[in-house]
Amino acid sequence: MKCAIMQPTDIPWLGYFDLIDSVDKFVFLDDVKLEKCSWHVRNRIRSSNGEIYLTIPIRKTIERDKLKINEAQINDAINWRQKHLKSIFFAYRKANFFDEIYFFVQELINTKTDKLKDFNIGIITALLNRMGINTCIVRTSEMLNLEGVSDKRIVSICKSIGCDEYVSPPGAACYIEKDFPGGAIVANNIALYYHKYQHPSYTQLYDGFLPYMSIVDLLFNYGYDESLNIIRSGR
Repeated sequence: MKCAIMQPTDIPWLGYFDLIDSVDKFVFLDDVKLEKCSWHVRNRIRSSNGEIYLTIPIRKTIERDKLKINEAQINDAINWRQKHLKSIFFAYRKANFFDEIYFFVQELINTKTDKLKDFNIGIITALLNRMGINTCIVRTSEMLNLEGVSDKRIVSICKSIGCDEYVSPPGAACYIEKDFPGGAIVANNIALYYHKYQHPSYTQLYDGFLPYMSIVDLLFNYGYDESLNIIRSGR
């Protein structure tokens, strides 16, 4: 049984969805520190003037350096949802699949939740379902008796959900491989793989190609079915 673990981010890029698609179980690491100005709270779309960042405002309930993702509350005193939708509308109103995608995205962004984790995970899982990705989803905030940090925590999560293979984002190698090859993961008889994803090029609404946009950029241009094929082509 193969799994991957990632923090829930805001309408993420293609590689994030491919990682989920490549495993049997995917774990949202939602009980770790919220990073200010990170992908936890923002992502970008393609407009006629280049990339635009869309950012979710967070309420200052406790000291920011102690705030965890599953504790973060969205600040709806700021009219950010309407601004997001306005930016998306004007960026993609001429896209081939505008009608199919926009109203679904509109419904997701207007979902009445004040919890960042539920907002991010809700959008990701809704898009997974629409594209036909059926990976089992788990949250660390709902798991009991997890132990350790870094690669030792990965081991604890894998054992908890009955997985003996782990697919890691390449960036995690810096701590996984810190002490010895494969770290605690391989030492605990868990097979370790790295998700080496090559971002596929596709035709965008505007001239040239900008990679690493939110997945909505691909969806507006290709729709759900063809987008999944393009996502998988980078694996």
